[in-house]
Formats: sequence, C-alpha cells, structure tokens
Amino acid sequence: MTAFDPARLILPPEDRALSPRTGWTRAHWAAVADHLLLSLRPYFTPTRSQVRLPGQTSSSGADSDGLEGFARSFMLFAFRLTGERGADPHGFLDWYRDGLVAGTDPANPERWILPAAQPQAQVEAASIALGLQLTRPWLWDTLDAVAQQRIVDWLALNPVGRYPDNNWLWFRITVETFLASVGGPHDPARIAADLARIEDYYQADGWWADGTWRAYDYYCGWAMHLYPLLWAGSEGADGYGSGALAPVFRARLTEFLDDYAALIGADGMPVLQGRSLIYRFATAAPLWMGAVSGATRLPLGTLRRAASGELRAFVERGAMDERGLLTMGLFGEWPAMAQTYSGAGSPYWASKGFLGLVLPADHEVWTAVEEPLPIEQGDVRRVIRPAGWLVSGTAADGIVRVINHGADHAFEGDRIGDSALYARFGYSSATLPPLTGATIDDPADNMVGAVDAAGRSTHRTGFARGAIGDDGIAAFATSVADAHWVDSSTDGPGYDHGSGRAGIVTDGPLLATASVVRGSWEVRATRRLAREGVAASPLPIRVSGWPLTGPAEAVVVSVDDAVSLELDGVRSELQALSGIGAGALAASVRTETGTSPIGAITTIPRLEFAAVAEGDVVVAAVRLGRGAEAGPSSRVVTTREGDAILEVTWPDGAVSAVRIG
Repeated sequence: MTAFDPARLILPPEDRALSPRTGWTRAHWAAVADHLLLSLRPYFTPTRSQVRLPGQTSSSGADSDGLEGFARSFMLFAFRLTGERGADPHGFLDWYRDGLVAGTDPANPERWILPAAQPQAQVEAASIALGLQLTRPWLWDTLDAVAQQRIVDWLALNPVGRYPDNNWLWFRITVETFLASVGGPHDPARIAADLARIEDYYQADGWWADGTWRAYDYYCGWAMHLYPLLWAGSEGADGYGSGALAPVFRARLTEFLDDYAALIGADGMPVLQGRSLIYRFATAAPLWMGAVSGATRLPLGTLRRAASGELRAFVERGAMDERGLLTMGLFGEWPAMAQTYSGAGSPYWASKGFLGLVLPADHEVWTAVEEPLPIEQGDVRRVIRPAGWLVSGTAADGIVRVINHGADHAFEGDRIGDSALYARFGYSSATLPPLTGATIDDPADNMVGAVDAAGRSTHRTGFARGAIGDDGIAAFATSVADAHWVDSSTDGPGYDHGSGRAGIVTDGPLLATASVVRGSWEVRATRRLAREGVAASPLPIRVSGWPLTGPAEAVVVSVDDAVSLELDGVRSELQALSGIGAGALAASVRTETGTSPIGAITTIPRLEFAAVAEGDVVVAAVRLGRGAEAGPSSRVVTTREGDAILEVTWPDGAVSAVRIG
C-alpha cells in the first residue's frame, strides 16, 4: 500500500459529462473526506480519545479543544461510514470506537472534559450523539454494556447545565433524544420546552434567526435546518411530535433553499457574511439536507452543483495546509478570523458540509447531471424579507451581492459597535469587510456615517427596519439608524452580541437610508433627521463602497466626484448623485493592510459630504462588478408633507421611487 501523504490530496479524474459545471462527483467528495480524516491520525492522543491539533488554544482550554477535534471529525466519519453502509477500508471505525470508549472512561487521564467544567462539551456532545445515531448498526450496537453505559453516563451530564438561547438548544435536544432511544436518562419536559423555544426563532419564508436577536447568517442553514430534520428521522423522536413536525421542517427548508441557492456565486463562493466563516464548506449542509429529506423544489443536479462548487472553491483556495489540516482562517491560515471560543479543532465543523455522503453512490443526487445555479441561468434579484436583505446577482460576472437593511446581530435600539460581518450595508461572494484594526471603531466599507473630529464614522447597529420590496424594476429597502460613535479602547456600556466588544458610546445624528438595487448597482440615499439631544449644526457624512482585497492595492481608475477602483478585473465604484444640500464633496481611497483573511491589502472608495444639515439628503451610486457599466441617475423630491422621495432613473429609462425614512 502506498504511504499516505497529507501534503497531497489525490483526486479522481473530473467527470464533465456527469458534472459539467464543477467536474466533481461523489468520488471527489469521498476523497476529500478521507484525506481530512487520514491527516488527523498523527494528532490523536495515545488512547485516541482526543485529537490535539497544532495551533492556537481556545479560551476553553486544551482538553476541550482535544474533544472538539475528536467530536467534529467523528461526525465526518459518521457520514462517511453511513453512506458506505458500514464499509470501512481505511479502518476509521477502530480509531473512533477506541476513542469513544477511552474518552468516557473515568480512569483514563485523557478522558473527555465534563460539561460542568467547560460548557463547550455541550456542543461536542451533540456531534457524538449524532454520530452514534447514524452509525448505530456498526458502532453502538457492537459495544459491550460497560462501554455503552459509560457513554450514556457522560452524555447524560450535558443536558442539565445552562444553554445559550440560540442554536445550542438543538444540541441538547439531539443528545437527550439519543439518550431516550437507548434507555438513558432524559427529561421529556425539557425536550418539549426546547422545541417550543426554538420555534420562537423562526421568522418566515424558511428563515430562522439564531436566537431572538437579528442574527441572520449561515447558522440558519448549517444549524437551524440541519438538526431538525436529522432529529425528526432519529429513533426516539416520535415520542416528541416528530411525526407532526417533520412536514413543517421540510416545508421550511424547501422555502429556504429557493433563497439559499441564489446566494452562491458562479465560482462556488457563498456570500461572505456572518460569524464562524472558518467552517467554510459547512455552507453545503442545507443543500444536502434538501436531497436527504426531499425538501426542495430545486433539481437535485442543482443541489449537487451548488454543494460541489462550494467545496471545490474552498479547497482550491487553501482550506487545507501542507499537513492536510483545515486551517484557522477562510482561505488559508488567518488566526484573527476565529472567535475566542475557537481552537484548532473548530474548523472541523466543516464536516457538516459532507452530509451528502450519507447518501449512497446510486442515489439520484449523485447520478443526476449537474444543473446550473440561479446565477448561471441569468441575473438574480430576490427580496429576503425576514433578514431584510436584497439579493442581486449578475450572470455576466457571476457575483452575488446582498444589500442589508435587516441584520446586525443585535436588537433594535441597541447602541453598540457594529460587527463587520453583520452590520454593513453590503456583502458579496467576491468581497469581505476588513475585520481587524481601526475598522473596529471606524466602520470602513459599505457604510454611511457621520464623521467626528477624529475622522471616525458612526455605527448603525440597533437601527429600525423600514420598507422592503420590489417594484418590478428594482428592489428596495430602508432603515433608520440612531447613529453613534463607539470608543472600544475604554470600557463602557456598548456591547456587540457577535464579538463582545465594549466601549464608550456617543450619540450622533438620526440617519434614514434607502437602497434601490438593480443589477450591479445600488443607489444609496441617506437623509439626516433631527435627533433629540444632538446639536443640529451641519456635520460631515461619509459614504463608503465595496472593498477590494488582494496581494496588491487596487488600481485607482478615477477620483473626482466619483471613485473607481479595479483589482483583478473587478471594479468597485462610488459616484455622488443629486441630493439636497450637503456642502462640498471630497473623494478618497482608504487602504487597509493585514486586516482581511482573503488578501494582504484592502482598498475602499469613499465620498465625504462636508456639511450635512438636518433635512439634507446625500445620494451615491455604489457598484461592484466587472468592466465598465453605465450607472443610474437620481433626484430627491421633497413633498408638501416634508417627506423626501428618491427617484432613480436607470440607463434604460426605467424609474424607481422610494421614500427615504
């Protein structure tokens, strides 16, 4: 047998007949999965109960990180074994069986950490329970009674502690339902209460928030749509209403996938927004769940094209290092991408993206010919009302954009610092906001904010949502922000639900913003409104556009009353349009170095209006796309009632109108 080389991922030949878009088949998925699992073997501890990977240690500690490495890769192994109906040519089963027995042995110095000592165990317990559920005939049923009881004893410690009010409740439900199925201790009332609480997170149209705040991100797919249908099909779930809930969960996933497929760029990259992006191709999980559960209106060939596109996009951009390990980052290694609770094993929640491997090779999702993504069939424009998102994808360049008037990972009325991954006006499949450095206190890209004497922009988190819709010509959305400055260098009442940042908050003006979106262009208009306690004197308002990131600074095409940047054929454009008042205009370019995981240098176009008084309106056309494209024009009309109406005229003569505020 040839020695395994973790530095080299060996893939089968592409199959362009079966997979004309990606070339990848089930054999490619299996090869990547096996490569990931085999590359972990040198990092198993002697009793195989932990996988201790090189790299940073999380705030939970090394023992927790070792459990995390085991549990998350165990889920990948479980998908692989289940789809092969117990066939195990690489002998993974022995490794994970040994680890389960040793990890739950109280006499083993390498035993798993207890949840009372570290709550992260509650998360990893769900992966253990899920893996045992899926592999029951080949693993659980082969254990002796002593080993089974020790596993039950450890799992039973997890549900009794405090759980965050978010997707974690599905971890408890998963563990307790498995325990119920094997005669272990469980609390039926707690399971019912958790199911009822989770229902409060559901919004509409297939969309869940991750908790009760405006947390719209990939947890909607890889948590809130994954666990419910896996749970509903598990042994023991029928005692808790799974028969009635499963059709509801399937209907919701069906609706969600209609939107979700439209959020994937033609190159396979999903829109880069929200926390935990280090899980990378876990974004494929809801696509596979559509195939596993039959909960989709999309062709199965489209589901596989989408999932394979995501996996290939991340693999080819350096998701695995020379050791065959998933790195802490987005493409390659970038440790600042992690949350404080992230350790070297955390990226292995990417395992969720391999759910499709539970389906055997003769399943239709694997045998159907790939079909194109929505973005490959033509331009895409969608309104995702629950999240307050306008989706605009252009077939000419394959880029998908989200214009955001609904998500900030906070509550309306919060006065906290913006999370760069939630509160920006724009996200796309081709860009990512700067994540570190001065941008923490001075939001840099895709923003509208008042500017203080130090040159810092206000934040918008806690804004009030407004109208959202589509007039048949363009999509539109509005929101109103109690703009505020945050100084995170000093402890204060400001709190970011995503990062935990605290700081001193200073009130700024009330800013009402409307976005009108068509193709690669957004017209973004902001009106300054009176705010009690804030001086009415004119102040500067800054508008910033899309960030371009790469190994070098973007080329500045022009800087005047418009800024145009270009990098690798992609353009970021920002043009001042007709508004009301606002004083002198200055255009500039902001450069960030070392603040993004997708490249060394980020370049951002900016416009600054010098003197914006109450009632004034600043308007800019914002574009992300390839090549040159004629832009829209606009005017602002003030009605007799004092309302400001934005009228946008598109290059083909079509006109859209929306009230600002």
